Amino acid sequence: MPNVRTTVVMFAAIACAWTVRAHAERVVLADAANLPASTSGVAGHLRAQTLLARANFSPGEIDGLAGSNQRRAVSGYQAAHDLPPTGELDADTWAALNKEAPAIVTAYTLTEQDVGQTFAKLPKDMMEQGKLGRLGFESIEEALGERFHASPALLRQLNPGTDFSRAGTQIQVPNVADIAALPKAAKVVVDKSDSTLTLLDADGKTIALFPVSSGSEHDPLPIGEWKIGSTAVDPTFHYNPALFWDSDPKHAKAKLAAGPNNPVGTRWIDLSKPHYGLHGTPTPSSVGKRQSHGCVRLTNWDVERLAAAVGPSVPVLMQE
Repeated sequence: MPNVRTTVVMFAAIACAWTVRAHAERVVLADAANLPASTSGVAGHLRAQTLLARANFSPGEIDGLAGSNQRRAVSGYQAAHDLPPTGELDADTWAALNKEAPAIVTAYTLTEQDVGQTFAKLPKDMMEQGKLGRLGFESIEEALGERFHASPALLRQLNPGTDFSRAGTQIQVPNVADIAALPKAAKVVVDKSDSTLTLLDADGKTIALFPVSSGSEHDPLPIGEWKIGSTAVDPTFHYNPALFWDSDPKHAKAKLAAGPNNPVGTRWIDLSKPHYGLHGTPTPSSVGKRQSHGCVRLTNWDVERLAAAVGPSVPVLMQE
């Protein structure tokens, strides 16, 4: 039977081996995504989605998985670059995306500000949310996901076994922090059939494309041409159950505090159509995949870029 010292050494060796393995897994995915030859699997889709985001054709939440938002972004990118808009990552599309591409996954060191935030599980009930002073992040992974446009699941894949609660910890993240601001747009087009929002310049050229959730059977998208009004930064949300077909009959009006998990996210862009707007969301993974209550919903990071690119009176065409 091993003595105490032998047992301690054994456990230390196991812990060391586990740490080395976790580091190796982290390096394997990050390194694979940084190779232009990676065109499939998690590494390939992570590479494609990050390149598309950097090219202003947003895949929504970067998750390393092939899906409808990636297809929309690829198709939009292809059309804007005179390629057949198939939505598939063919050789010509990869060649265009990879031209002068930077590292796709980069290192980021967690700060005291990152880990020192207050995280708390939020109630699902609107009336309970109305009692809170702020609708902040529920976890450090969610906060980092917003910053780096990534799903918490992907961040865990990139950083297996990592303690996200310690300042000074170095993690691997999608390289999106330095994406430049968009130029001012002359027109916004929301396409219901493809769940996309496109920004156009004065010549009708595409500036950027974002996936959106737009309307539902009960609250259809208001087809027609409207205009941008004012923009609210970190808006509060005035909940009126009478405007929601699926609201709890016991609910009353409530004012919900600002925060990334506010029902309209971090921006509300008012439209000339009463009660309608372009806004963010507390659930970025749902964008382009679930219906909305009539408004146009984007990820918080996409709506922030959109808000900076539009101004009052910019026309918004909503089409089938």
